[in-house]
Amino acid sequence: MLKDEHIRGIIKADIAVCEEADSFLQSAMWAEFKSRFGWTGGAFIIDWAQEKSTLLVLSRRLVPGFSFAYVPWGPQLPVDFPAAVRPQALAELALKLKPFLARNAAFIRFDPPWYAEHTDNSAAALQDEAASLVSAGFKCAAATVQPPDTVLVDLDASLENILAAMKPKWRYNISLAEKRGVQVNVGGAQEIETFYRLLKETAVRDGIAVHGIGYYKTLFEMCAQRGGNGGLTLRLYTASHEGDPLAAIVVLFRGKMATYLYGASSNIKRNLMSPYALQWKAMQDAKEAGCQCYDLFGIPPDENPNHPMAGLYRFKTGFGGRIVHRPGSWDYRYKPVIYTLFNLAEALRKKLCDRKKIRN
Repeated sequence: MLKDEHIRGIIKADIAVCEEADSFLQSAMWAEFKSRFGWTGGAFIIDWAQEKSTLLVLSRRLVPGFSFAYVPWGPQLPVDFPAAVRPQALAELALKLKPFLARNAAFIRFDPPWYAEHTDNSAAALQDEAASLVSAGFKCAAATVQPPDTVLVDLDASLENILAAMKPKWRYNISLAEKRGVQVNVGGAQEIETFYRLLKETAVRDGIAVHGIGYYKTLFEMCAQRGGNGGLTLRLYTASHEGDPLAAIVVLFRGKMATYLYGASSNIKRNLMSPYALQWKAMQDAKEAGCQCYDLFGIPPDENPNHPMAGLYRFKTGFGGRIVHRPGSWDYRYKPVIYTLFNLAEALRKKLCDRKKIRN
């Protein structure tokens, strides 16, 4: 039972209200994009007593006869909301959303957006919050959806100070790429074929799964349709040398945040350090566009040399940003038996994927 109530009410709303959300994952654009791939978006206004916020809830079929709901990087809580009661408030939200969901919804998954900066005590704090979420009725998802750990680069600083905050080797590699003639071009959907070729090459090398090319084309299409709305821009940066495409990244500019969504690189000329040049160019453009923060969007939880993505941790943390940790994905069960079966299947799938990464 809930001890206290933190939500005065929930009102179903038009999906357009989500366009003002802080995160692109809670935006109307994202709802429309995901609707092309089997999801249904629902928008709500949550009255937290102190203030109101919008909430995007995505739903889709789980197995024949059952569905589930998913809240990416939500809810957006009031600024001064006490951290100690967040798990309780999240459980209350899960219960109060249930009447708005399909009757066959087996569970609702949250990726809470709040985070803690990396400190000596951050691991213990995350463990305490996880215990509180379990006490509130949640179960940790077998696989995370959005990256809970990331690096945030402050773009309010001068370009000189942003560079100075990087590790010396990163500044050297940026300069090296320029001196050796790596060219960085900024484009969009017209370069998607090049990006996708590099992405498939990366997937084979690193043992990761990627979407079909239509997924990325649709994302560019959605963003182009909403171009200029809230400063929304999706850019594709491509690095090349003497006509050879070497690397590419996709970066979303939206409001105060620029987010590095996808990256790919070739197996050739890796000594030219083209990924460093790409990230630096994107950071400069984001700052010029008025963004205050550059999210490198995902790293392993800590500096573990045995982690299959340890190289990713070293690469992203070298750019000098703040390391932050979110709670990860948490499930509130409406139909425990169905959920248990799904959870077992998801855990098995994750185990197989992890083994593939280690082998590669």
